Amino acid sequence: MKVEGPLPGEPRSPAAYTPGHLADKILQSKSALEGERKQVTVLFADVQGSMELAEQLDPEEWHRILDRFFQILTDGVHRFEGTVNQYTGDGIMALFGAPIAHEDHAQRACYAALQLTEELRRYAGDLRMRKGLNFSARIGINSGEVVVGKIGDDLRMDYTAQGQTVGLAARMEQIAEPGTAYLTAHTAALVAGYFDLQDLGRFRVKGVREPIAVCQLRGVGRLRTRLEASRARGFSRFVGRADEMAALEAALARAVAGNGQVVGVVAEAGTGKSRLCYEFAERCRAAGLAVDEAHCVAHGKGIPFLPLLEYLRSYFRIIDRDGAQAAREKIAGRLLLLDSELAETLPLLFDFLGVPDPERPAPRLEPEARQRQLFALLRRMTHARSRREPAVGVFEDLHWTDGGTDAFLANYVEAVAGTRTLIVLNFRPEYHATWMQKSYYQQLPLLPLGPEATAELLRELLGADPPLAPIAERIQQRTGGNPFFIEEILQSLVEAGHLEGSRGAYRIARPVGDEALPATVQAVLAARIDRLDAREKAVLQTAAVIGKEFAEPVLRRVLFPSFGEGGAGEEGGGRGDCSGRAANSPV
Repeated sequence: MKVEGPLPGEPRSPAAYTPGHLADKILQSKSALEGERKQVTVLFADVQGSMELAEQLDPEEWHRILDRFFQILTDGVHRFEGTVNQYTGDGIMALFGAPIAHEDHAQRACYAALQLTEELRRYAGDLRMRKGLNFSARIGINSGEVVVGKIGDDLRMDYTAQGQTVGLAARMEQIAEPGTAYLTAHTAALVAGYFDLQDLGRFRVKGVREPIAVCQLRGVGRLRTRLEASRARGFSRFVGRADEMAALEAALARAVAGNGQVVGVVAEAGTGKSRLCYEFAERCRAAGLAVDEAHCVAHGKGIPFLPLLEYLRSYFRIIDRDGAQAAREKIAGRLLLLDSELAETLPLLFDFLGVPDPERPAPRLEPEARQRQLFALLRRMTHARSRREPAVGVFEDLHWTDGGTDAFLANYVEAVAGTRTLIVLNFRPEYHATWMQKSYYQQLPLLPLGPEATAELLRELLGADPPLAPIAERIQQRTGGNPFFIEEILQSLVEAGHLEGSRGAYRIARPVGDEALPATVQAVLAARIDRLDAREKAVLQTAAVIGKEFAEPVLRRVLFPSFGEGGAGEEGGGRGDCSGRAANSPV
């Protein structure tokens, strides 16, 4: 399917159409990426019946139509940080999760597919109106493992498919109805709940012995975050966080007394940041305190103020089914109760929240002036609210925030000083902000669960059947106290038929060997490893080949063979450890 040369108007190499920040990251770490196994989602898109359409048009006109088609596809893929790996003559192959790993690669691909479907539908409508052309596209998606091959300086890369990962994505595109996106059960399992999927049954596809399950991607689902997915299938017991909860309660007491506080909960993925914040927010609500929340999402870095919009909708109690008039009434009612002098700011707030009042349009302002006025309004709202009631604001996953929301948070942190407001934020260790230097800011590191809490969680999840004890011990050793990893590995054992029963009452159905890590856990680990610089990544890869535990001099001898016996750094004779206990994750 791959074309050898570019089409007229087509970019000459991936370097020409890959966003600069992504291209730099790939080139800087390409030696470490080459040969790596990656959990990815592959997306194919092409024009339905392109040869027949080309025969109806002048070649130059057809190439102009394809150029615009390719531009729509490329923009949609890049918006969700995917990579266009190759052009296929009348379409593209795109990868999500490689060469740079993303733990939510399947979700990103589905979001991109939904946007592409809508954009291409509009483009097809325009071509039908202007040229009478019956133009349509189709999309196929599959998730699985690939091995990164050679990466050229122009970003061209080769991939070796594992388990027909790429081939199945191409097959989905070939059987998809025009204007739709089809995906395999592999992808469906990763995005269930996050998207509206229609089960189409089982299809026979070329190159696969047994019929495979196929779904059509129809829209966005009811779930947005991993925490919501956990809640939908039933929370496990909340264990091992008494000290952290006490620290949050103490910060709340100081804030309620009029000394506004900011607490940052920092930890690696899967450690339980969101669960801790959820449990704390529920305690606050039970105590009669107002709590407003916002979430940063992995694909939202390019969407300005997305978390701020969610936060304000939460503050004004606007729900999805509210029309523009209902939303304006809620905004005006709450704002004027805070301070009647804020009435003059209503047009600005209506406009920002996407419900402009046609009778009182917002003044035309430069973006910088508009942002200054909006931030000034939010400061006034914070102080006015504090005079009426204490409040708690919760912001999730700041490591995925956009620049506009970062600026808002800096403004908000300034505003809470001396108020009855507590801000609780969570993020991964790579996130940093200048407002962390404030005297009323406290950072709360969240470590993996200790052995006792892990054992308690496993008892609650697995049950007390004695034959389960070795399995619990193996899971505990392998996950290093990471609650997300514990639940995902257990779920994979159930789905694979090793365990039967229900939560808290499982029993062994067939022997459990050294099972592979679930794709969800592999993706989280791969994304974490990709955040390392090239030198650290090379050390980790070398250590992983040596073994799980080893003497530190062994690693130094392998990495620096020229030092020989007794070389630099061998004193001390320590032990290296690539276990989950040391790294807080299985490796």
